[in-house]
Order: sequence, then C-alpha cells, then structure tokens
Amino acid sequence: MCRNILIFIFSLFCISCAKAETLYTKQNLPIKPKGKVNVELALKNAVHQYLYMRDELSGAAAFPKTYDANKKLLETSDSEWWCSGFYSGTLFYLYEATGNDDLYQEGVRMLKLLESEQYNSDTHDVGFMMYCSFGNANRIAPQPNYKDILVNSARSLMTRFSPIVGCIKSHNRKPNDYIVIIDNIMNLELLFWAAETTGDLSFYDVAVKHADTTIKNHFRPDNSLYHGLNYDPKTGKIKQYQAGQGASNKSAWARGQAWGLYGFTMMYRFTKDEKYLEQAVKVADFMLNHPNMPKDLIPYWDFNAPNIPKDLRDASAAAITSSGLLELCLYVKGEKQQIYLNAAENILKVLASPTYTASENTNGGFILKHSVGNMPAKKEIDVPLSYTDYYYVEALCRYKALQDDKKNGL
Repeated sequence: MCRNILIFIFSLFCISCAKAETLYTKQNLPIKPKGKVNVELALKNAVHQYLYMRDELSGAAAFPKTYDANKKLLETSDSEWWCSGFYSGTLFYLYEATGNDDLYQEGVRMLKLLESEQYNSDTHDVGFMMYCSFGNANRIAPQPNYKDILVNSARSLMTRFSPIVGCIKSHNRKPNDYIVIIDNIMNLELLFWAAETTGDLSFYDVAVKHADTTIKNHFRPDNSLYHGLNYDPKTGKIKQYQAGQGASNKSAWARGQAWGLYGFTMMYRFTKDEKYLEQAVKVADFMLNHPNMPKDLIPYWDFNAPNIPKDLRDASAAAITSSGLLELCLYVKGEKQQIYLNAAENILKVLASPTYTASENTNGGFILKHSVGNMPAKKEIDVPLSYTDYYYVEALCRYKALQDDKKNGL
C-alpha cells in the first residue's frame, strides 16, 4: 500500500512539473545562439509558401502530403493518413510566430476536417494526427471542444496498448503479429497531455511503460535503433527485428534515430526521469559522431545506406533532429549544451539555404525540398513532405525563443 501511495505521489509530482514547463519558457541558459540563422527571413518565406499552398488547395477537403515536380501536382490525402495533422500544425506555428491571421483561419478550417479522427483506434498515429493539430490550436487559442477532442483521441490511442507486450501497437498485421516501430514514441506526448488535463494517471503509466519497453528492446549496444520489432502478442517476446524503412534490420535509419532523439527528450520533459535524458543524449551522440554523418549535418536517409556518399540526404531527419536538439540543449549540462545548440543551428542554416528551401510559389507550397519518405518501398523519394515542414518550423520557433532570450539579456 505504501509503495502504491509513493508511486501515486511521484506521478503527480512529475505531471505537475511537466504542466508548469513549456518549451518557450525563458531558460536563462549559460549558452546563447550565435545567430547563424536568419529566422525572420526563413519564417517570411515559410508564410509565403503556406499561403500559396492554401490557395492551391482552394478550400478542398484534402490534406497536403507531398508534391510531384514531374507532374506539377500537389498530392493530398484524406484525414485518415498519418500525416493529416501536420499541415494545420504548421499553420498554427507560423501564426504564433508571425501573427498572420489568414494562416490561423486556414488551420481552423482544417481542424473541422480532422475532428472525426478522434475516434480512430486503427492507428497509433492518432498522436501525430491530433496532437500536432488540435494540440497546437488548443495551446494558442483554447476552445472547450478542443479539449474533448484531444481526450477522446488519447483514449483511442490507449486501446492499442498491450500490458503483455508493454507497448502500443503500431501496424495492424496478422493476428499473431504485434508490430511496434520507433515512430510510436512521438505519439506519447498526447498521453501526457491527457494525464495532465484529466488527472487520469493511466495515460501517464502507459506512456512510461511504452518508453521503458522501447529502451529495453529497440536499442543496439551502439545506441542505434531498430525501426520495428514484431512481438508475440501472447507472450510479449520478440519474434523478429524489422528493417522497416531502413536499409536493413542492422542499419540505422536516419529518421528513426531522429524520432528516438526527439522522443526521449520529450519523455524527460514530462517525467524528469534521468534515464530518458541519458537515452536522448546517447542517440544524439550516436548521430552527431557517426562517421557517415556529413559535415553539414543533413544525414543520408540511412547511416548505413549502401551508396554513401552518393546516397540521398533526408531533410525530414535533419528537421526533426534540429528541433530535438534545441530542446535537449535545455536539459544537459557542460559542453554538451553548446555542442547540441551549435549542431541545431548548423542544421537550420543549411535547411534555410537555397539548397533545401524552395523558391517562392514552387514546390507545391512546401517549404523544404529533398526528403526521403520510404526508400525500400520506393515511395516519396527526394520530395517535400508535410512533416519535414512541421518540424522545421517548430525548430525555427524554438530557435527564435532562444534568440529572444538573448536579446532580453536572459
């Protein structure tokens, strides 16, 4: 009984800490950004592109997915696609950074099209879909129905958890398969929000259990990650290590590493458990110190891709990594603070350059070029992607917050 009470008190403490802290709180860090990135210009370009994309959509009930340069076609999806929340989420970030109300109104329009996904229990990506969209909307301009939609979304996600496996199921495959991919850790933020909002600690407990199982099983000794694991749903034992979107089941898929870096940093934000911070640091150091990491820090689509240095880079992995590092540098001490901040700055500087940033009124309205979606499946190769833009703009906002602290002498 005493142990249960202690666990309950500790959980409440962790949740209260998470609720009090935001990523935009003035941190009073001993490190300051060096100003390598012209944030205002990058945001101005992003606003122009997303207004152009809005005009291209012309009020359609469709969600931007990518752009086919050969066909000059903006490819879209319905609301069930895992990326459906990124467009509105990017719009809200850009509205928050610039005050452009046209962006906000377009974001609100898209939320109406997403509402039904709050009851979607067929995918683990409901966190991506609903928290990146409604979560940002609720943070910027709370509405009563936003809270209800987010809580329902979290409940839908909870239905995919197995206490036997200790994880939330990712893909729906054969009855005797239980697939869990590293991407899934990103959806846990929705559960932490639900725990804070409702006081129901079951959301918190499931998020922690999933993260703990991921640490135990997804990592190799060198801190690289398996993209996917196939568990036996009856025993919880691992049946198979899967390459997923990586080059092989022994390789380090770049976006998977970025999910891990970002996800475990986020886990530390909510729990203040040092093991998550240590794991995030391990992933960050693996990436930044890898012999196949290019000098400009835009990784190849897989750190073990077969045709390096001729293989494609992946702007999506770079954008996620930059945003993750900008949060991670807030929590570490010593020289790692400056190392992670410098790396994030360098990535943003390269992404904001003409090499990766599209010219105005091109690229279907997407901001960045040169992402790799799924190389093994030969899908979305060297194209813009909605989640690349989302994490790029998020990184710009985080970087701008640090710059603002510096201007204010904090």
